[in-house]
Amino acid sequence: MINIDKIIIGFDGALRTLLTPAHTVRPVPGSDLPETDLTVPEKDLSAALMRINHVGEVCAQALYQGQSLTARNEMVQQTLIQAAREETEHLAWTERRIEELGGRKSLLNPVWYGGSFVIGMLAGVMGDKWNLGFLAETEKQVGDHLSGHLLRLPQNDGKSRAIVSQMHIDEASHATMALSHGGAELPLPVKFAMKLSSKVMTQTAYWI
Repeated sequence: MINIDKIIIGFDGALRTLLTPAHTVRPVPGSDLPETDLTVPEKDLSAALMRINHVGEVCAQALYQGQSLTARNEMVQQTLIQAAREETEHLAWTERRIEELGGRKSLLNPVWYGGSFVIGMLAGVMGDKWNLGFLAETEKQVGDHLSGHLLRLPQNDGKSRAIVSQMHIDEASHATMALSHGGAELPLPVKFAMKLSSKVMTQTAYWI
C-alpha cells in the first residue's frame, strides 16, 4: 500500500530532478583532464550524446522513484533508493558536461520523467523479483547505449569519454546488485518493448 509519506517523497524527487541542479559526492570523472579543442561538429555531437545520457539519468530517477513507491519488500526499496542516489551523480556529471560543451538539456525532460515514473510504478506492482529484474534489464540496456556512445564520441573529447566510461562501470554494478537480490530474467517481449521505447527516446532526445 502506498502511504502519503512516499507520495510526498516521490513528488519532492520529481521537483529536484527537473528543477534543481544535481549534486555529486564523487569527483566528476575527467575533471582533471584539460579541455581539448573540438571542432564545431565534434562539440555538437558530444553535446547531443551527453544530452541523451542526461535524459537517461532523468528516466532512471523516475523509474527508481516509481519502483520504490510500489515495492513490497523494504530491502528492495532500499536497493532502489541506493541505485537512485548513485544515479543522481550521473545526472550531475552529464549536466555539467552539457554546460561545458555549450549544449542544452532536453526540452522534453518532464515528459520523459512522467512516463518513466508510471512504468516504474507498474514494475513495482508486478512483484519484487520482477521489479529487480526490470532494474537489472534497464541497467543492461543503458550499458549497451553507453558502449555505443564511447564508439561515437570524438576520440579527443577526453572529459566526455571519462564520464561515460565511469557511468558504464556503475550501471553494470547496479545490474549485478539487482540480480544478486533476486531479480528475475524478464520475458523477451518485455525486453524488446523496453529496447523499442528506449530507441524512440534516444533518437528524440538527440535533437530535442
